[in-house]
Amino acid sequence: MTIKTDALWLHLHWLTVLAEQGSFTRAAERLEVSKAAMSQKIKQLEMLAGVPLVQRTTRSVRLTEAGEKLVQELRAPFAEIEQSFYAVRDSSGPLRGLVRITAPVAFARQQLQPHIRDFLRLHPQLRIQLEVTDRLVSLASEGFDLAIRHSNALPETHVAQLLCETHTLLVASPAWLAAHGEPQHPQELSQHDCLYYPRGTEPPRWRFSDPAQPQQETVVNVSGPFATNNSESIRDAALDGLGIAMLPDFSARQALGEGRLRQILPQWRIQGAFARHVWVVRPWAARVPRAVTELSRWLRQRFQAGATQ
Repeated sequence: MTIKTDALWLHLHWLTVLAEQGSFTRAAERLEVSKAAMSQKIKQLEMLAGVPLVQRTTRSVRLTEAGEKLVQELRAPFAEIEQSFYAVRDSSGPLRGLVRITAPVAFARQQLQPHIRDFLRLHPQLRIQLEVTDRLVSLASEGFDLAIRHSNALPETHVAQLLCETHTLLVASPAWLAAHGEPQHPQELSQHDCLYYPRGTEPPRWRFSDPAQPQQETVVNVSGPFATNNSESIRDAALDGLGIAMLPDFSARQALGEGRLRQILPQWRIQGAFARHVWVVRPWAARVPRAVTELSRWLRQRFQAGATQ
């Protein structure tokens, strides 16, 4: 079997992407080709090399010693070629290409997607792939250009820029408050049905500080009929009248504005529940595609201008 040298570069590039992604499926998605085409290219490369380059299992792939050595030698020249090409392509003209972004479910659905749609209207040659998940994904190994993180802990190997500040709120439906009464102090929450975000196997405890006495913390043991790790689901349970919910403000904002939820104990500051900032994060790179830079700048401008209020 013979393949011209110029075609061989494609096979070698696909091998480096396979090594980065760790599976034929993710590598094919990253290259925007079929899984069958991906597999065929690697088999052709192995036939030309005369040695196995990949060890295949039902769930993942792992490079052989020969495959790993080849990929290590190819990474630097391919990175230089890629940077040179994108530097020329991105220097002028319309934004184009694919930007992959991952974001938490509730924030993406309620706040992020309208801004992405507006950005795409301005840049019709650009494509954006948004993965909505509460799973903490690895940007480098899974091929994402940007991530939205609602977190206090950010990886040091990434570049993080502030998207917006958030606050944690206690809310309940007006009907539920009319039937059960409105708590006037955090300690009264132990007598009410509470809807909460579970934290492992620890019993649910909500922590508060009084702005008049910020050094003094009030800890309340709470219980209730429903707990889930998704703030949208907690909000919907509150709207259905199941109890008092603790939520990040972006999950409650619309329902509060419409009067379907009411804030409880607004004078108390909730401690240690949800992060106080949302960040836009990207892996560190010597050269960042212009589409990634422009999308990040657009989102920060929109959110910091109060577009989510």
